[in-house]
Amino acid sequence: MWVLIVGLVLFLAIHSVRIVAPGWRDAQLVARPGTYKGAYATLSAVGLVMIVVGYAMARPESGFVFSPPGWGRHLAGLLTVLGFVGIAAAYVPTGRIKATLRHPMLIGVMLWALGHLLVNGDLVSLILFGAFLIWTVADLVSLSRRDDPAPVAGPVLNDVIAIVLGVALALIFAFWLHGPLIGIAPYG
Repeated sequence: MWVLIVGLVLFLAIHSVRIVAPGWRDAQLVARPGTYKGAYATLSAVGLVMIVVGYAMARPESGFVFSPPGWGRHLAGLLTVLGFVGIAAAYVPTGRIKATLRHPMLIGVMLWALGHLLVNGDLVSLILFGAFLIWTVADLVSLSRRDDPAPVAGPVLNDVIAIVLGVALALIFAFWLHGPLIGIAPYG
């Protein structure tokens, strides 16, 4: 389980620099933008790989903390699809979804983590998804304290693109990629 925990610490720590040291981060982006972004990307990738490998290694040995509710599977599916839509909205031009949520990727990750907490009662899943849920809430609180201007809502077409893209990616991942990549086929 140590691989998962080190991966989580590495991944979430590098993603938390803006929360705990925004001035230092901004100075690095000005002074050494390529170096900072390269280190950020490298550490993020290493952390993500460690999370995936560590989760796979720890899952077989993980004991159960609670038995998930039967209805949790349906709600988890809905929350995960909405999470994918939020993540997609972060990457398409601003529409009403992005303007309303302001930080659709964080909301998407939060919904994904919450959905997975509903259907996974084992310790290693609670650590993984709980860490992401706590981190997104902390980041959202941090962002709410900044005076970033609200994005201006663009055309509804951008929302349609985000919804179609998010739902399509969620379905592709759930039905064809989750099993081979994660080792669990949620719908089959």
